[in-house]
Parts: sequence; C-alpha cells; structure tokens
Amino acid sequence: MARGKIQIKLIENSTNRQVTYSKRRNGLFKKASELTVLCDAKVSIIMISSTGKLHEYISPTVTTKDLFDQYQKTTGKDLWSTQYKAMEEQLEKVKEVNRKLRREIRQRMGESLNDLELEDVLHLAEDCEASLKLIRDRKIKVISNQIETSKKKVRNVEDIHKKLLHELELRGEDPQYGLVDDGGDYDIIGYHNGGPRVFAFHLQPNQQCLHNGAGSDLTTYHLLE
Repeated sequence: MARGKIQIKLIENSTNRQVTYSKRRNGLFKKASELTVLCDAKVSIIMISSTGKLHEYISPTVTTKDLFDQYQKTTGKDLWSTQYKAMEEQLEKVKEVNRKLRREIRQRMGESLNDLELEDVLHLAEDCEASLKLIRDRKIKVISNQIETSKKKVRNVEDIHKKLLHELELRGEDPQYGLVDDGGDYDIIGYHNGGPRVFAFHLQPNQQCLHNGAGSDLTTYHLLE
C-alpha cells in the first residue's frame, strides 16, 4: 500500500514538531555520512532547532574552519571583514577611554598640566576636592565602625569584670558560699593555699583497716577536685 503524500507545512503541535525534527535530522546526517564515504565529499551541516539547540555534522577528514576558508577562497567573499572591522572600532574606543583615564590620573598627581586652560584647571580642582571628600567620608565611616566595635568589646569585658568582682565579694562575706550538698556525698569545701581555687572532699568510706588483727574506727576518704 502506497504511503499518502504528506503536506509540507508547519507542524502546529510542539511535541510532534520536535519528534519530526529529530527523526529527519538523524536521517539527514546519515545521508551526509554516506555521501562522505561514497563520494569522498566534504560535507558540513549546521542545524538550529526551534528551541535554540545547535546540531552539527562535519566530514571526519575536514574541520568547519577549513570548509569556511575554502568557501571564502572559492566564492571570493570575506565572511569575517565586517566582524573584524567592528572589533577594531570597539578596540579603538577602549584605547581612547584608557588614554583619557591615564591623562586624568597624571593631572590629579600634578603632571601634564601645561596644556590645560584655566577652566580645565578649575574643573580639575573641583574634581580633586570632591574625590578627597569622598575618601574622607569613607575613612570616617570605617573608623567609626571600628570605634563602635571596640566600645562593645570594652562593655562586654567590663560586665564580665563586674560579675567576677561580685562573686569574689560573696565568697569573702559568706564562708558557706559555694558549699556543695547533694544528699551527703559532699561535705567539705575549702580553698587551696588561700587562692580562689575551690575543691571538695568526697565522703565515701572505704573498708575498715585492720590493725593488730582487730578492726579500727579509722575511715579514709577520697579527695576530689
């Protein structure tokens, strides 16, 4: 049964359009590969889908650049002259901006002032004053932030110092301050060599010691720091 003739028009359904594009692209690349092998031809195909994806086929024995160069040589057309011209113009603009900036830098450093008119000198002085004010304002802001940060650190240290002094005063006024009591396991708290280091005696009786074969009332205790 013969296949019906397909009407060549835009496929409205995007999914069907993408499927058709993929199938026909693969078929076209296959034909290009066969043409390369059978006829020793140099074939290049560049395709861009409706979604912006690039697909390319190039004969294995040649590069895309080689084909473009051969195309220019054969047809006498220069494909890059317009692009080169635009790039040269853009480069010249960048160079001019660079020369202007360098000249302004030298003038602000007191150099290359001989060719300036009085109006240009006055304008330069205004620019220098404005730049100096901007630098001064930024420096003041940085210093102010550093001062504020330092003040906060000092206040934190002062608060810690006050808390330590208050705790030390409580220890001096109340000899029982800091006494540990958890049901009888800890019984004594003292100071080591008169210093602020606190340690506790853990009252945990050991086995009675034997003296002369008899029991003794002496009980030993562990010292815990």
